[in-house]
Amino acid sequence: MTHLHVLRDLVVLFGAALVVVLVLRRIRLPTIAGFLVAGALIGPSGFGWIRDVQEIERLAEIGVVLLLFTIGLEFSLRELRRLGPVLLVGGGFQVTLTVLAVTLAAVHAGFSPFEGVFFGFLAALSSTAIVLKGLAERGETDAPHGRLIVGVLLFQDLCVVPMILLVPMLAGQGGGALAVAKALGTAALVVVATLLLARRVVPQALHLVALSRGRDLFILAVVVTCAGIAWLTSLAGLSLALGAFLAGVVLADSEYGHQAFVDILPLREIFTSLFFVSMGMLLDVRVLVAAPGAVLGLVGALLVGKALLATVAGLAARFPAQVALVAGLAVAQVGEFSFVLASLGRRFGLLDSTEMRIFVGASVITMLVSPFALSAGPRLAARAGRLGALDRLLGRSWEDLRGMSTHLSGHVVVLGFGVGGEMLAEILRGADVPFAVVDINAERVRKARRRGEPVYYGDVTSPETLERVGVGDAQQVAVLLNDPQATRRAVRAARRQAPDVAILARARYLADVPVLLQDGATLVVAQEYEASLKIIGEVMRRAQLVTMSGSLPEADGPRPRVEAPANSLAPSLGERLPAGLEVESLPVHERAWIAGRTLSEAHLRRRTGASLIAVSRGTATAVHPSPEDVLEVGDVVCLVGSAPQIAAARDLLESGPAA
Repeated sequence: MTHLHVLRDLVVLFGAALVVVLVLRRIRLPTIAGFLVAGALIGPSGFGWIRDVQEIERLAEIGVVLLLFTIGLEFSLRELRRLGPVLLVGGGFQVTLTVLAVTLAAVHAGFSPFEGVFFGFLAALSSTAIVLKGLAERGETDAPHGRLIVGVLLFQDLCVVPMILLVPMLAGQGGGALAVAKALGTAALVVVATLLLARRVVPQALHLVALSRGRDLFILAVVVTCAGIAWLTSLAGLSLALGAFLAGVVLADSEYGHQAFVDILPLREIFTSLFFVSMGMLLDVRVLVAAPGAVLGLVGALLVGKALLATVAGLAARFPAQVALVAGLAVAQVGEFSFVLASLGRRFGLLDSTEMRIFVGASVITMLVSPFALSAGPRLAARAGRLGALDRLLGRSWEDLRGMSTHLSGHVVVLGFGVGGEMLAEILRGADVPFAVVDINAERVRKARRRGEPVYYGDVTSPETLERVGVGDAQQVAVLLNDPQATRRAVRAARRQAPDVAILARARYLADVPVLLQDGATLVVAQEYEASLKIIGEVMRRAQLVTMSGSLPEADGPRPRVEAPANSLAPSLGERLPAGLEVESLPVHERAWIAGRTLSEAHLRRRTGASLIAVSRGTATAVHPSPEDVLEVGDVVCLVGSAPQIAAARDLLESGPAA
């Protein structure tokens, strides 16, 4: 009847979690905090409704594996290469500084240096599960601080394996440095072999399953892929979670990554909820009664110390102080892998039972505080007025802005140089419209400056930065940021600098539109709405229910993306562009002449006068594509020119030069 006992525990666990989360949501507290509170209430030190915590923990491990698998699905190898500098510099500094600081503090408190290093390992790791779930819920994974946080967390996860291998050595029971080096080398080879094998075998296997057109079989194949790769990597000493992450990365580069993410999402939500509740069950309330000073003191030291050290790491990675502080606050908690290390350390005598209880109690409290820190971090950083002075002291905020040789007037200020910013800059340059771009990605700015583009490094939410790029004398400001909170701050800062300028902002959801309009935006475009409208228009065009021009009749009533009152609008961008200049996206179908050919073979500009400014393939978009790039079926090209030029370009790409 053991299975009935486990079933009863699961009913109690999920029922309590449901009630607590619903109550806490009434007062706008994060969902993760509700799970942790529910676990503390029903656990052995609470009401004692669940006493077999180990059984729940074993099920909760599945949640961590599924969570890391879906995270890997969102980070292809291309994305990991893009995060490389942030991962190595930001993550490397954070782990090194934390271990060093904790070791010095432990030695000063009377512990041995080896114990100090072990304590540093415990403190250096943060909760990947809590932080990444919070970022995903807030839509900030692609924000500047989101990229820094992800880089730091991935580096920490990579450090788990060497840390586990070093624990016996720190306890004086290991096989020496040679044994550790051999184990690390083996682990590295396993990772490389897993990636190479899986990239060749897994997509082919999933293709065969997909041909059956059975969704149940596809879901089963995805689960087997995740569990199988995680299990194989664990045989080499790697963590199950890291193996699951590698499995997700492998699938992310295939055409099945998106469907795998959608299918596995319900399972992930169930088991990650189980994981967070199980973390809350580890909290021993009796420790708070017996040693409140030790527990709360450790909580304060961890939160403040880790936040400061992670902020320094962010500064070392050349992020603005405001972004670094937000990331530092987000990773200030103790991670779930720290419990694995703590259990191992206790087995080898590096922790006694009292120290273990104090550490676990303090760690769970930091996890409980973490969602609030993640939510309040951007607001706290925005109100820290001295951060701009710190950037100037480091020579960053105005580093490139000082290079502006002339004072611009009547220009366009572009805040953010992602795909949208690059495309807008290309169009403005072709139309001879003066503009200036500000972005906080130092590497992206450096590459653009090498091409001679007016792109400057700076914090787009800083009034000093906006003043330097002449927002007060600008004709328009385009806010194209991936961070919703930064978008709001940038709009407010620009409106304070220039009460009469037209501010055009991009939002992710329709719910953000009225908020940004209230902040001072003139026009807000919601990606959610515009993408839906585009799809509707394409469906109607293909169904031959619209005119040959492909335009969709306007719906009755105001469009929900739209503008502030008309009398507050400055002249639109179209009024500054040459008459008749248009932008059009064109898909490359299988019968198109350009499919399988390079851009140089088309001689597009010479033959038609239109410019091809970007090519999208899957989820990636290349601005300034190389003439030697080969266009493939399914690519989408972005053309700029007059209506006759675009029509000629369309004929050329579809039918060839003879057309």
